[in-house]
Amino acid sequence: MSKTYSLKTVQYIPTDLDTAWAFFSNPENLSAITPQQLGFKIISKYHGSAMYSGQIIEYTVKPVLGIPLYWMTEITHVQPLQYFIDEQRFGPYSLWHHQHHFKAVSGGVEMTDIVHYRIPLGFLGNIANALLVKNQLKHIFNFRFQAIEEKFGQWQKTNEHSQLIHVL
Repeated sequence: MSKTYSLKTVQYIPTDLDTAWAFFSNPENLSAITPQQLGFKIISKYHGSAMYSGQIIEYTVKPVLGIPLYWMTEITHVQPLQYFIDEQRFGPYSLWHHQHHFKAVSGGVEMTDIVHYRIPLGFLGNIANALLVKNQLKHIFNFRFQAIEEKFGQWQKTNEHSQLIHVL
């Protein structure tokens, strides 16, 4: 069995909680914060725009050599204006559990993402993570930081800052 990896990001966004929640809880906005070279495309027809527990969202992504992969996630938990969790049902990982947390802070919103994932293929998955997957996930979250700053603006507080904590 391959190792379970995790990553955590914290980003401060200069907007109100309602606006942040409305943007991040709408599946249609995922492509705006995903690198274009991944060819991310929502293919589900009936996922709706309002997030709810049990919601299924289907995508295709092209993470390696432009080869499209099918990915299905389920929104398993939703606490409006606080958090939601998506879990992979079918796709490239043997485990994908992604928590999205939101908290109002002075001057905006603190958004925290916590991802736990496992690559299939046992020790070969561990090698794939070291050579490719870990860096690709860092790239995706770094792109996301930039896209969010472009959309909402840069955080101005001096005692708090956004950070990407490396994949463990």
